[in-house]
Amino acid sequence: MMNEINRDQWKSKFGFILACVGSAVGMGNIWLFPYKTGINGGAAFLIPYFLFVIIIGYTGVIEEMSLGRAYKSGPMGAFSKSFNKKGKKYGHIIGLIPVIGSVGIAIGYAVVVGWILRFTVGSITGAVTSSANSGEYFGMIAGPYGSLVWHILGLVITFGVMALGVSSGIEKVNKFMMPAFFLLFIILGIRVAFLPGASAGYEFLFKPDWSLLLKPMTWVFALGQAFFSLSLAGSGTVAYGSYLSEKEDIPQSAKFVALLDTIAAMLAALVIIPAVFAFNLEPTAGPPLMFITMPEVFKSMPGGQLFSIIFFVAVLFAGVTSLMNLFETAVETLENYFNKSRIFSIVVIAVLGLLVGIVLEDGDKLGDWMDMVSIYLIPLGALLAAWVFFWINGDQFAKDQASIGSSKPLGDSFIFMGKYIFCGLTLLVFLIGIFYGSIG
Repeated sequence: MMNEINRDQWKSKFGFILACVGSAVGMGNIWLFPYKTGINGGAAFLIPYFLFVIIIGYTGVIEEMSLGRAYKSGPMGAFSKSFNKKGKKYGHIIGLIPVIGSVGIAIGYAVVVGWILRFTVGSITGAVTSSANSGEYFGMIAGPYGSLVWHILGLVITFGVMALGVSSGIEKVNKFMMPAFFLLFIILGIRVAFLPGASAGYEFLFKPDWSLLLKPMTWVFALGQAFFSLSLAGSGTVAYGSYLSEKEDIPQSAKFVALLDTIAAMLAALVIIPAVFAFNLEPTAGPPLMFITMPEVFKSMPGGQLFSIIFFVAVLFAGVTSLMNLFETAVETLENYFNKSRIFSIVVIAVLGLLVGIVLEDGDKLGDWMDMVSIYLIPLGALLAAWVFFWINGDQFAKDQASIGSSKPLGDSFIFMGKYIFCGLTLLVFLIGIFYGSIG
């Protein structure tokens, strides 16, 4: 059923890395990381966070890229081929789980991208900074069908890029959007540093409360933040890896993805929290931070409209690049597992995304939907991909596939870390999420 003939490929290692960074850099970096760092010990929180980024980058990111490249397929095809080697015929059924998780989170994420797009245009017109009440302005946009047109426009932009292909569409756009994202946040960070009172924000972020390292939930939240920030779900990174040639060094690529994603999170923290403290506002997590608190900051800041434009354009770039990755898993499945044309696959997923997304526009359904997908399907998809790569395919396969194209082949430590540490941590994320609620 699978079609590997004339399969699209990344044209450059740089383009692939930026596409993976684009998939990882999203709302988790912007509206969760700054707040979680501050309330979980400041600089002390960064210790377990960096530790988990290193572990997950060395194991999970490499594993998902390698699994896709090994079988020249996204999760459904890769799982199917892996189980076929064992004489089992149900791999494609298990592989459907991460596909559903990816398209599920994409559908909800598209609603948020519609909000971001409207805020971007509102910043340009001045509506964001001239609104009398930022809470009411956001409530109007996020209310039932308040941004349906913008939601549709966001989907048109995303699928329009994807229709151009992996190398000519996704890669080219990420090569522009991700460097632009970093540049714009650096500009914002420099401006915020000169705001009176910004030092209180830096203190909130980086003054260590070492006692919180003794609390298990500090480590749990650091694990959740690192896990979800690196976009592991057994889906998008597997699909992106499937377009890699065998000359590419996956361990090196994974290292750059983890590093750049962490830099993006730190940049977001250095912009948002000091700016919030400079104007004596309360730091919050989730949508209120970005859509209510930050507009209040821009209203109070000299040249606020300009910096509002810079901020929301950068956030829009992060949102669109993440959305492309999330939808690509389902598009790749139809295109290469079911042998459909790319345009047909995109139209089917776009219609599905819009129809379900319209339902999520009504009332408070969006939050419940995103919680369901992120708590149950995303960690389960990541766990299944790790199980298939390390356990079903075996040690030698895992070492060989991860080492292809690498100047320094991976050894037994990679297998031990992957089979026991990463799989164990992923299982932990899944179980704690079920019993505690969202941790990322």
